Amino acid sequence: MDSNTLRLIREAELSLKSVYKKIDETALYNFNKVLEAFQKNKISQRHFSGTTGYGYGDVGRDTLNALFADITSSQAAIFSPYLASGTHALTVALFGLLRPSGLLLSISGKPYDTLNDVISKENAGSLKDFGINYEFVEFKNDKFDTLSIKNILLNNMDVPKVVFLQRSKGYNWRDALSLTDIKKICGFVKAIDEDIVILTDNCYGEFTDKLEPTQVGADLIAGSLIKNPGGGLAPTGGYIAGKKHLIERISNRFTAPSIGTEITSFVSGYLSFYQGLFFAPNVVAAALKGCALMTALFDKLGYKTMPKPGKVPLDIITSIEFHDKKQLIDFMRIIQKTSPVDSFVTPEPWAMPGYEHEVIMAAGGFIGGSSIELSADAPIKSPYIGYLQGGLTYEHVKIAAINCADYFLHNVKESI
Repeated sequence: MDSNTLRLIREAELSLKSVYKKIDETALYNFNKVLEAFQKNKISQRHFSGTTGYGYGDVGRDTLNALFADITSSQAAIFSPYLASGTHALTVALFGLLRPSGLLLSISGKPYDTLNDVISKENAGSLKDFGINYEFVEFKNDKFDTLSIKNILLNNMDVPKVVFLQRSKGYNWRDALSLTDIKKICGFVKAIDEDIVILTDNCYGEFTDKLEPTQVGADLIAGSLIKNPGGGLAPTGGYIAGKKHLIERISNRFTAPSIGTEITSFVSGYLSFYQGLFFAPNVVAAALKGCALMTALFDKLGYKTMPKPGKVPLDIITSIEFHDKKQLIDFMRIIQKTSPVDSFVTPEPWAMPGYEHEVIMAAGGFIGGSSIELSADAPIKSPYIGYLQGGLTYEHVKIAAINCADYFLHNVKESI
């Protein structure tokens, strides 16, 4: 490592002292919250054992649901290995809530790419196929377009409605939503019609703040267990949490109307889910520090970043706008090469199911597709923006940052 690389990393870390302090304070608060929930629910060895068949009386499953509900200040939750991803969790929630002639209104722009077919693909079992209407409202000057939202809701007063908002940025050039943003818009929507159900895609946002959206006005949250709440240990799964009567409706879609959450077994046991949830606040803190470091570093290298340097990240994603396709692909290959698993693999763009453009991914984690582990992905399109997320330890992200600094300093003319 040469002196210029060391200088950049040191300067970046020195500029982040106050950011790291705030992240540590949040992690301590959230860890205490999680610990108290474990104690309240009297977690013991018996909760880690698996079951078979229908899983009637599966105390590990039922207590895991109750535990996550307590942590998120929800009335009920489905925290399950049988929700295969965040997209699956959101799909189950939407189909459980909406009925023919109902309205889904996305107020944070178009949802993440993988939900497009869920909502509107024809002859695929989508919401559209079941006669459910859909509209979306883009942000206006990086803020919710409250006038357009209000007009759509008032024009559909007699229709059952679900308002959807995406906390993280997805493949958009904006910052993640803050809890203040979410609280304000939830209050605005509920003032129009208290019966509107507000569903928040909480992926990448869990434990990044001291509160969750269910504590500031959202009726429901949903996400993936191979992101933040799994703590890098959950091998699969997703969750939906919120108001009890809504979770009951969703549970009828999750399994069947006569069954709800009374069944599902998991023979492998629940140890990794409990333990991952216990570690999650600290793992998320490491990822947030890594996000802040990468943002500060690439800003010094002369690249646009989101969030802005010196700001406490609102989710675990760093967005970096590269100058061309080659730089984007090279960045992905550096992240892959820094991975503990499949470091010898060379990422290539490919037509990934559910995405409009070719996507390139760097994913060398212990859990397949886990994005709480250090990983990166990007659609191959202009502007060439790479999305970096995760990091089970800060040290891992720092080593990746060193490798990036070394490469971009010595191989890219535009870098300082």
